This record gives sequence, structure tokens and C-alpha cells, in this order.
Amino acid sequence: MAALLAGASLFAGLLQAQVATPAHADTTSGSRTVKVSLDSLSPTVPVKGGTITVSGTVTNSGKETVTAPHVGVRMAEVGPLTSRSAISTAAARTGYVKGDGYELTDHETTLKDLPSGITRPFTLKVPVSALGLGKDGVYQLGVSLTGRLRSVGFDQILGIQRTFLPWYRTGGAKATQYTFLWPLIDRPHLTVRSDSDDQQSPIFLDDDLAKALAPGGRLRQMVELGRDLPVTWVIDPDLIATVDAMTKPYRVAGAGGDLEHTTTGTGTADANQWLLELKAAVADREVVALPFADPDIASIAHHGRNVSGTLGDLKNATDLSTKTVETVLDITPDTDVAWPVEGAVDSSIIDVATSAGADQIIARSDSLGESGSLSYTPTAARPLGGGTTALVADSVLSKAFQGDMLNAGNETLAVQKYVSQTLMVTMQAPEKKRSILVAPQRMPTASQAQAMAEAITAVTESGWADSATFAAAVKATPDPDASRTVPSGSAYPTALRKQELATSAFQTIQATQTRLNGFVVILSVQGRVSVPFGTALLRSMSTQWRGDSGGAEDFRDAIGTYLTELTGLVHILDKGGTLTLSGRSATIPVTVKNELGQAVTGLELRLTSGQDNNLDIGDPQPVTVEGGHTRSLKFDASAKRNGLTTVTAQLYTKDGARYGDAMTFQVNVTSITSTVMLVIAGGLLLLVLAGVRMYSQRKRRAAADTTEDAEDAEDADSDADGGTDGDNGEGGDNAPEKPAGPAPDASGSARTSNPAHIQ
Repeated sequence: MAALLAGASLFAGLLQAQVATPAHADTTSGSRTVKVSLDSLSPTVPVKGGTITVSGTVTNSGKETVTAPHVGVRMAEVGPLTSRSAISTAAARTGYVKGDGYELTDHETTLKDLPSGITRPFTLKVPVSALGLGKDGVYQLGVSLTGRLRSVGFDQILGIQRTFLPWYRTGGAKATQYTFLWPLIDRPHLTVRSDSDDQQSPIFLDDDLAKALAPGGRLRQMVELGRDLPVTWVIDPDLIATVDAMTKPYRVAGAGGDLEHTTTGTGTADANQWLLELKAAVADREVVALPFADPDIASIAHHGRNVSGTLGDLKNATDLSTKTVETVLDITPDTDVAWPVEGAVDSSIIDVATSAGADQIIARSDSLGESGSLSYTPTAARPLGGGTTALVADSVLSKAFQGDMLNAGNETLAVQKYVSQTLMVTMQAPEKKRSILVAPQRMPTASQAQAMAEAITAVTESGWADSATFAAAVKATPDPDASRTVPSGSAYPTALRKQELATSAFQTIQATQTRLNGFVVILSVQGRVSVPFGTALLRSMSTQWRGDSGGAEDFRDAIGTYLTELTGLVHILDKGGTLTLSGRSATIPVTVKNELGQAVTGLELRLTSGQDNNLDIGDPQPVTVEGGHTRSLKFDASAKRNGLTTVTAQLYTKDGARYGDAMTFQVNVTSITSTVMLVIAGGLLLLVLAGVRMYSQRKRRAAADTTEDAEDAEDADSDADGGTDGDNGEGGDNAPEKPAGPAPDASGSARTSNPAHIQ
């Protein structure tokens, strides 16, 4: 029996030696002349008795034609790699080295001559049995091009690309628990303004979100891929609130951010469809909601925490997060999680996060590193005390898909490396059950998301790993020897610190918030202003402004400018000149105009005199004005002396704060003097005297009329007795009649019983 075993071992050794026999002599290398790209490798995890298929391209980047080229597969002779760092080292190597092994015989493919600049495709099919895979682990596989250059005259290895094969045949290790975060985050798109149409349509900075929601778009791909993956959704509530706003008509700023000449948004239909698909995808799934608009916690910790009101805004963002997700998605998320940018933490970041209500902090292993005492990757959970737990994401796995995944070769290498790294984690300590967190970049592209989905699927189906929820990762038993030391502020990466919002940014935000507080108190419907402005201010602190300081500043300034415009719509009308008061007491009217679309109340109008000893103005008056109306208020004023006085009209809020600009005008007091009184008295005296004179004249005329009437009567009697003689020539038959009316006076006017006017 022993002899049989010995013979079998010898036979196996001969077979392995035969597999490793090179088909071509590797006498020299010019391995940077030709670029080898591996566009696909299937299956990702080879199985016993199967075949691997490798497809790709070769490109001659040199100046000479490569003659008699062929592509072959190489397996490193050292067997499986021994560490995670060995994988990274091999992946970074560019030129051929002897450690890349010999080319496998009978599994190469011959190509036509390869002129300079020409690219040719290739496909290799290799039985798994020919790869020489032994014990479980990660194996290095190389694909090389061998050919001849005229200047050299013999075959050379002119290009090579390495990848990795995870081999897990024996099994038996305790499966590692993996928690994959699946982020739905985007940059701010909504402005604080709305259109002047009847619907008050929101105005967007651009229509880029419509492209991301459309079929094939980034966010559409994230939802379609994520719904079939065992992942934990990490959502910025601002994104779903913005998409919800897109489900109704909306406007888009014109060229250069022109908010006066907007265009119709194009993403309404896709926004409705995306929200429907997202609701279905996250139903009964674990969802972590970040604070609203994903505030930059590191920037707040380093530059904003000492600006009064900033920490309160962060807490408000957390509270708003729950309400938004519950309203839009009809689920209750986990909101006690903080995720600093790239998982970089220090003591101040931890303090700020916990002050806003976060109990779990997502960090990364290149920030909260290990001391080197552990020979394996520890569990993600690290209790920090006080009920706070740091979830330390694995740096290598989290950054695996940050490159250009549109390139098929990059995607293939990234997936193979990622899956191989997860197997290496398990093989580091196969007897230990550990929990690993993977936190990728916040905004994966569509191609990056596709690569991530492929890798996650391969890992969860591998046998050496299982998926786990975020809640399970928090509750996992921590490794007692794992690092729990939070680095100091000086250890925070310089490159990240340069991208942070400055202290002046937070000062501007809080100054705008203070002005907003003073404005909404006068409004009858405060929410119509406080909600859009409040969310806009939270967006101005977003992590997504990193790398775009100019855009962040423009966004902040636009909020402040619009608030100034709105507050200016409630103002005191200019009186436009000097107001003259003829007398010691008079009424001063002042008009307040409200051009807003809602009533304002709670204001108080006060008038103050520049010379209090000259002009006494009445008490302040409350102001209530309906939207689109004006109201005039009258102040009783009394003057102590004549002269010009400056009067200031100013609105105040209930708490005594000034509202809007003051309006000043001049008041000229012109009281009645003693000289004027004498003139008036003289005039009255003349009127009295004229009346007495006319009365006397009327009385004399009346007496004269009585005498004449008596004489006429006597004459009539005389005529009756014997006046027919006609001696004096009067009263005869030919005498003229007396006028029937009154006789004219000296002026030629007829006398009347009442004078027509006073002389």
C-alpha cells in the first residue's frame, strides 16, 4: 500500500512537471512593448473540472512590427499567495519577472503580425486542471504576448498582464460575514427659488439628475442592480426629496445659471418611475439615512463647530432625515449613523458626529489603522466608549472600484482582485468568524456600480463568505486586540483637509440663517419660506461640494441674495420730499407696502424725530398688511417751535429687531405768528365796519322811501279833488309813468334787500 501511494505521488509530480514545461524559451523580455488587456475572465471563481475563458486585446505600442506573436497563460510557480499585501504587490508590477512562471503548453493562441499601433483581440480557453491549482488560496495568473522584433532577432516576452484566481475546493473555513453599503447619494440640484407660475414650480440648477434617473443612467442603474443584491442601502434624503420634486412640473436654470430665463425640466416621467422602483427595492430592506443633504461632518468639526448655530443645523439635518424618508419611501430608516468623507476620522469628527445623535461612525481602516500586532483583518466593529461604535470599513475592498470601470480590462482586473482579496481575508484565519464592512465611494458611476454588483454576487456565492446586515455588523463581537485608538486632528489627511469648507463659509451660512429667522416671524404662512430656505442652507454644507469651492460659494451667495430680495418686498414707501405742517399739531401719514404673496403681521412701525425738542411724534403702531396690499398709518404730531426736522420711519419685529431699511423724510413746521393774527383781526374788523355801514345805508334809504310814499299819496288825493286843471304841466294825461322797480343807487346798481357781495 505504501508503495502504491509513493508511486501515485511520483506520478502526480511527473504530471505537474509536465504542466509546467514551457512551450517557448523565455530568454529575454521587452515586456512594455505590447499592452495586454484582459477584458473578461469567466468564471470569476474556477471550479474543479471546468474551463476558464480569458478574452482581451493586445496593442503594439512600440515602433517596430511584432512578428510571429502568440498569447499564452502563465501560472506563478510559488503556489497560492500568502498575504493580502502580496496580491497588491503583484497587481502593481508592470514588467515580466521570473516569478510570473512559465507559459502553459498547448494553451496558447497565435496571432497575425502586429504592426505598430495595431490592436488585435484574443481568446484563450484553458482547462482548470491545466492550471496546477493545489490547496485553497489565491493564485496569480498571467497572460503574456511573446513575439519577435527585427532589431532583436529572437522571441521575447513583449507584454504581460496579471490577474488572480480564487481557488476554494477543500473549504471548511468559517465564512466571513460581509456588509456591503450601497450608496444612493448625489450632489445638490435644487435652488432656493421657485418659479412665478401658479404652481410655484421649483427651479433646478441643471437637469443632470434627469439623465441619472433615465434608463441606463447612474441612479437608475444603482436601483436596478441593488434590488437583487444583499446590500445595506445608504441614502441621502435630499436626493429622494429632490426626485420627489421632479415628479411634478419643474424649471431648470438657463445658461450660466440664469434664474430669470428658465426652461422646462425633462425628467418628470423618469423621476416617477425611479421612485416607484426604489420603493419596491427597499421595501422590507435595511436602509441607513444620512443627515439631510449629507453635511460635511469633517468640515463642521474642523471649521464650523465654533460658529454658533452650526451644530444645531447638523442636528436638524438628522431630524429632517427621518421625516423625509418616511414621507417619500414609506419606511423608517436608521438615522443614528455618521459617514465622514472617505471614512477619515479624528477625535473632533467623532465628537461632532455623536453630538448630532450618531451612535455608529463609519470609518475606514486606512484612517483607524492597526498597530501591526494582528496577523489577520479584524472585525469591523470597534467600541469607542459612551455607547459609540466605529464601524471600520476595509480600505482595500472599499477602494477597489474607484477607477475607470468603463474600460473592460480595468473592470475585469478589479473584480478578480476584489473577490480574491475576500478569500485571502478568510484564509488569514480560517478558524475565526469575522465581520467585514465594505464602504465604497459615495457616488459610483454606472460602470463602477456594475463592477461592484458582479463582485458582490461572486463573493456571496463563493462559499467562503456570507452577507450580513449593517445592524449585524454593529452587534458583531469585536476583536479584543483590534485598534480602538481614534487619531488626533494632526493625523487627518492633508489632501482631504484642503477640500473642506472654510470657517467663513459657516459664518455666511449662519448669518443668512439669522436673517431668515428675523424674516419668517412676520409671515402668516412661515413654512412657505422657512422650509425651502432651511433645506437650501443644509445643502450648502453638503459633502458633495468638496472639490468645487467656487460652486459652493455661489450656492451660498444665491441663498442670501434671494432672502434679501424677499425681505425687501415688505417696505416703507418713500414720502418723496418735505412734509409741511401748518400748525403746532398735525397728522403724519406713513405707508407700508407688502409685495409678498402672503400677509405679514407682528411688525411695529416707529417714527423718531431728529430733534425731539422740536417735534413730538405719537406712539409706535402695529402693522398688519395683506399680501399684495399697502396700509397707511397716521401719527399725531405736535410741534414746539417752527423749523425743519428730520423724521425716521423704521419697522421692527416683535423681539425689537430692526426690519428692513429705514425711511427718512423732512418735516417743516410753519405755525401761525402774531403778525398773521393782527392781519386776520384787521380783516375781520373791516368786515364788521362794512356791515355796519351797509346797515346804516339801508336804514336811511328805507326812511326816504317812506317819505316819498307819503308825498305821493298826498298828491294823489289832491288830484282827486281838482287836479284836472293841468296848470304846471304835470300829471296830465300825457305825463310818463314812474318805473315799477326800485330806483338805481349811485353806482348804477339796483337796490336790493340783501347785498350781492361785500365791498
